[in-house]
This record gives sequence, structure tokens and C-alpha cells, in this order.
Amino acid sequence: MDDDRWLEELAEAADFNTATPERAPARLKARIYSALVSHQSETGPLLSLAATKAAGSGLCVFEQAIASLPLGEGIGSMNPCRVCHARVLAERIDHAPIFWPHCPYAGFHRSGD
Repeated sequence: MDDDRWLEELAEAADFNTATPERAPARLKARIYSALVSHQSETGPLLSLAATKAAGSGLCVFEQAIASLPLGEGIGSMNPCRVCHARVLAERIDHAPIFWPHCPYAGFHRSGD
């Protein structure tokens, strides 16, 4: 039996077309997101909050407060999520009570996971 036919039979046996794929838990998504942003910040400064907002991305309540303060560009390029309680809740609690818009951690928990 050739490899293509074997793979087709395997796919039919698994019935991938009708199976509902399992979704990652919101806590895992939050931890992965935190790790990715942390890794990204190790390679250089993040995009500033002002530049992020100018590019059309929304800022969460905490980011908006920091962006409105007269701080230097270095502070504006830091990751405020590292010190936000939403990150801590999202990484440790199922269905974390995070409700404000534009918070990625709230988005993970609103998706029903």
C-alpha cells in the first residue's frame, strides 16, 4: 500500500471531518501568551503603547492609563501585562472574572474554554 492511500485510510478511520477538535483551556492559552510576549521582549523593546494604539489595536484599561501618563518611551514599551492582576487570574483560574475590553486574557476566557 502506498503512503498516500495509507494516510487517506487513516484519516477516514479517525473521521477528522466530523470530529469536534478539542480546544486548549483558557489557562493554557494565557500561559502561552505570557511566555510569547516575555520572549518577544527579551529580543528587544516592544512596540510602544502609543504606537500600538496608532496602529489600530485597542488598549486595555490598564494600558490606556499608562499610555495617558507623561512617561518616557522606555516605560511605554514595557509589557504592563506582567504586573496586571488579569494575567495572574487568567493563568491560574478557569473562567477568570476579567471583563474589560481589549484585554487578551479576558478574550481567552470569554471564548468559552
